[in-house]
Amino acid sequence: MTNLVVLDSTTVNPGDLSWDPIKATVDNMTIYDRTAPEQVVERAKDAELIMLKHTLLGKDLIDQLPKLRYVGILTTGYDVVDIDYAESKGIVVTNIPQYSRQAVAQYAIALLLEVVSHVGHHDDVVRTEKWRAAPEWTHWDFPLIELDQKIMGIIGYGAIGHSTGQIAKALGMTVKAFNSDFPPFDPKDIDDIVSFQELITTSHVISLHVPLTSDTEGYINKDLISQMRDKVIIINTARGGLIVEQDLADALNSGKVYGAGLDVLIDEPPSRDNPLLHAQHCVITPHLAFSPKEARERLIDIAAENVTKFLAGTPQNVVHPYDS
Repeated sequence: MTNLVVLDSTTVNPGDLSWDPIKATVDNMTIYDRTAPEQVVERAKDAELIMLKHTLLGKDLIDQLPKLRYVGILTTGYDVVDIDYAESKGIVVTNIPQYSRQAVAQYAIALLLEVVSHVGHHDDVVRTEKWRAAPEWTHWDFPLIELDQKIMGIIGYGAIGHSTGQIAKALGMTVKAFNSDFPPFDPKDIDDIVSFQELITTSHVISLHVPLTSDTEGYINKDLISQMRDKVIIINTARGGLIVEQDLADALNSGKVYGAGLDVLIDEPPSRDNPLLHAQHCVITPHLAFSPKEARERLIDIAAENVTKFLAGTPQNVVHPYDS
């Protein structure tokens, strides 16, 4: 009997979708809304297959799950699992690439538009009657920024970075990208593939689309920020750990960085003393860029395909140590 346990289901499917595509691939499927670290072993000890999204699965837990043959990560990022150790134990780990490609690209641009146009703030201006008290027929509290002809620098030109660049070009932006492993997208979709240094020093907007690894942790720090154009805008819909949060907060408060749009933080939800909560011109949302129903439907369909392929001996979307 093939036994599958889903350790944390609610952020994938809070009740508006069906698990039937995945249930059809196995004999028995147990679904938990969420699982605390101390509950993992008890819940997964008899499972050959597990799925998770945010539950951490490190060496110590893997060693306590002797029946485990497969881990399906229910998202694109894979920093929650010790990939190297899992592979050393013969455990196949898969992820869900590209399911939220358009959704996250759309959201990255939404964050950028909020930073340059302050739509939410000016809606509040109307509702608090500040506009009514203004001496003119129009009113704005912040200078608005036109994106046409500005340079969008994309770090990580994968599927989401590619889609983000397409939308930026539609806004009239010049799009430059850096990626150490150039993916199979037509370069004509952007204006230039450039060095990391050129992207950092010339971009008006920098959007992050790389996974969190030992190489990218703390990627955006005070030293790198010092090399950026003054009044740069930073957008992050990837992983919070890419940014040293105190360094970004300091740069926002000094004016070196004009604004930031962040859908991810290191600790989620953040503690009250997170410096970014008190930084100026910083828009933060609760890690939801992936969440349109259409994207989550694709996620479940791809997850089902991943299990089917694994059980057939031809696994797809396998994450290897050299990718992490």
